[in-house]
Amino acid sequence: MIVGVPKEIKTNENRIAMTPGGVESLVANGHKVIVEDNGGINSGFTNEMYIKAGANIEPDVDKIWADAEMIVKVKEPQAVEIARTRPGQIVFTYFHFAADEALTRGFLETNAWAVAYETVENQTKTLPLLEPMSEVAGRMATQEGARFLEHKSGGRGVLLGGVPGVKPGTVLVLGGGTVGTHATKIAAGMGANVYIMDINLDRLRDLDDFMPKNVTTLYSTPANIRELLPTVDLVVGAVLLPGAKAPRLITRDMLSLMRKGSVIVDVAVDQGGCVETCRPTTHEDPTFVVDGVVHYCVANMPGAVPYTSTIALTNATLPYVIKLANKGVEAALKADHGFALGLNMVDGKVTCEAVAEAFGLEYTPVEKVLS
Repeated sequence: MIVGVPKEIKTNENRIAMTPGGVESLVANGHKVIVEDNGGINSGFTNEMYIKAGANIEPDVDKIWADAEMIVKVKEPQAVEIARTRPGQIVFTYFHFAADEALTRGFLETNAWAVAYETVENQTKTLPLLEPMSEVAGRMATQEGARFLEHKSGGRGVLLGGVPGVKPGTVLVLGGGTVGTHATKIAAGMGANVYIMDINLDRLRDLDDFMPKNVTTLYSTPANIRELLPTVDLVVGAVLLPGAKAPRLITRDMLSLMRKGSVIVDVAVDQGGCVETCRPTTHEDPTFVVDGVVHYCVANMPGAVPYTSTIALTNATLPYVIKLANKGVEAALKADHGFALGLNMVDGKVTCEAVAEAFGLEYTPVEKVLS
């Protein structure tokens, strides 16, 4: 199979979908890999490294899309990339369709295979291709939140860990999954007082067992959120419903409960956000202020640490890329139900129920299109 790896063109997206090591594995399996000229340079991978691994370097991105049977990316296709996509082509990337109606309807018209990293499941019903970037984003959420709490960045001027004689800052993490767990670990490690909320009691019990003493677990309810908001310096939104829009846990009226200069980092922004006042921002212009509260809503947070992120992503995606290339898309998805759940649309049909519900589109079960 011919596999194309184009350079990411979303604003300030510095990752690339495949390391030279990943290319080497695909070539060893008998496949041709075309990497866009200098596509990996911002992640620390040069053309020479890809050539040594067996890749073909191509400066014409239109030719990559025209020749490749499968395109492997990091972020959702931008408008110009949707226009390059052809019927029957496999596009394997993060799509997050439910947060973007224009993307959904635009890609639907391509009649291509949209296989989304974020809805692939493994045998334990977890999301193995979302996990590594969620780990990065969770750790970054606390790091960025701490930075924007600095007075020069518009924050309250709070040091999360405090110092002897001065109480530490307070952090509220909404969601006890991968993002929330990693955000909590970093915040607790800094010495902050941390509250982590979830609606899964079993998950809260697990978190209570292994988190340090400066972490308190709470059941997530609007009442509990409202009670804490006047006391917190940093809120991390870490809620995920696979393939669906994130639920709104902090409404506009709740902002009035928060202190001026406190910070919200909504990691769920690429799924619509769990804060009503959230809107996507970029690394170039990452924050805005509503009612005195600083909002950090960058939709591709791991793009700021592309070396770490590209390696972590390839570690997770490569086995699936090899399956698609070795077996072909239909056989690969038929052989693995969890992998088949990654198919969000094909031939103009929406095969992810959450995406169909988000925009009132007809839903076609994956099993029907693969039968």
